[in-house]
Amino acid sequence: MPHRTPSRWTVAAALAGTLAFAVPSAVAAPPGEGDGAGAAAGTAVAVPPEQVLEHLEVFQAVAHANSGNRASGTPGYRGSVDYVLGRLRAAGYAPRVQEFTFPFFQEVVPTTVAVPGPGGVPRTLTAAEAAVMVYSGSGTVTAPVQAVDTTGAREASTSGCEAEDFAGFVAGNIALLQRGTCTFGVKAANAQAAGASAVLIFNTGLPGEEGVVAGTLGEPGATTLPVVGLSHAAGTALLGGGEVTVTAQTVSENRQTYNVIAETSTGDPGNTVMVGAHLDSVPEGAGINDNGSGSAGILAVAEALAGTETANAVRFVWWGAEEFGLRGSQHYVADLKANDPGALEDIALYLNFDMIGSPNYGRFVYDGDHSAFPPVQGPEGPVTAPEGSAAIEAAFHEHFGSVGLASGETEFNGRSDYGPFIAEGIPSGGLFTGAEGIKTAEQAALFGGRAGVAYDFCYHGACDDLANVDVRGLDEMTDAAAAVVLRFAASTQDVDGAGGQQRDRDLPLGPATVDQGNGPGNAAHEAPEQ
Repeated sequence: MPHRTPSRWTVAAALAGTLAFAVPSAVAAPPGEGDGAGAAAGTAVAVPPEQVLEHLEVFQAVAHANSGNRASGTPGYRGSVDYVLGRLRAAGYAPRVQEFTFPFFQEVVPTTVAVPGPGGVPRTLTAAEAAVMVYSGSGTVTAPVQAVDTTGAREASTSGCEAEDFAGFVAGNIALLQRGTCTFGVKAANAQAAGASAVLIFNTGLPGEEGVVAGTLGEPGATTLPVVGLSHAAGTALLGGGEVTVTAQTVSENRQTYNVIAETSTGDPGNTVMVGAHLDSVPEGAGINDNGSGSAGILAVAEALAGTETANAVRFVWWGAEEFGLRGSQHYVADLKANDPGALEDIALYLNFDMIGSPNYGRFVYDGDHSAFPPVQGPEGPVTAPEGSAAIEAAFHEHFGSVGLASGETEFNGRSDYGPFIAEGIPSGGLFTGAEGIKTAEQAALFGGRAGVAYDFCYHGACDDLANVDVRGLDEMTDAAAAVVLRFAASTQDVDGAGGQQRDRDLPLGPATVDQGNGPGNAAHEAPEQ
């Protein structure tokens, strides 16, 4: 029966202990033979929904005590790590912390660009006209703007790509450059070398490149100047010069952060089932849905599984710095590849849980057989699901069908922490309840909620707090996670065995989502470098 997305007071009441589903749900592995002696087929693990909510309450409290966020490289993230470590140790695990360095960036206050307006009154450009570049420097500058080697023609310009472009540039002026040919970092560095006080880079004006440039300088230290991207229209409006004020306050530096890793004490380590969720939030908020929901869900599953004998080893990982470009999972896979390639080969499959409590949720499964979405084009070619991923998708759909719940599909695009695993050919899958995409009428009829509204209207926002979670949806997705984890802990035959099971084509599936929110969506990951 379609349900109504809980209001803020409904969620608050649930968190206060008035849950309608207070009885723990039992999740059983499918009957059948395991991969070896001691398989726990038929064993059930209970995942109490109130336990998942308890974890979320702590994540919220940690954020509240630490400037409102749990971003990697901040005290809020370290508090989240400490909490997960404590719960794992209490459950009997021997967790370890993997430390790594990553490029941190935060826009402390909104960046502004004030330009000459009608009647000589300065006008502040809107968010559709100006956006700070990732890894921009800080400062407040008021100076004449000077175009560098550009007429504003609709083209991919060489503007600012060579030191010679700045011949005649007046030191102290604000450099106005056009996108194209070389990276934004090169353009900004050349401008700084020429004595510019700030840098504005406007879009090419070509089809699809007329709006604001939301780009990245590549890494901290590319420049100390404020660097802001502009729309083509905003940039060409400044070709005639005039006084401009640029104000940017950012933090751009390399920082340390952590992955948390815990493994079952039983099971074949040569056939390891990996289960992951990113633990960090964006700097803008507490990240209770993105991704406190996935982190809390797999923590509850790990606690429930503690002490259960499994045929295959199960390794749980809470990733750091996902919101800065999958840094934690990339570091983990790269480290294994370089230092312990045998351990990388021992990973039978990877399950990812990134956003599983969206307030206007859908039940979406990664499209591991590309039946709903063709492979997307990545930097190095099409992003395709490794062999065996279809069986993982099937396992999730079969679970939902077994409990009378409809499920749909979401694009298998590698934009969350499964990306580094599929790059190594490791079968992968997971769950997603939606981000900034808009729920269709068909989806609302199937899953409940409101059509014409984002799945998560607080995606990457300050309002991603405890009230931004659909409790029933979170319970459904956590149960599905537990069921599939236990299924593969008992046997991975469907994934890697000869004649591995594929999804029954007669199994009715709900509408797919074209939402691109699953996975990192902040500028540090998605912004182009040129």
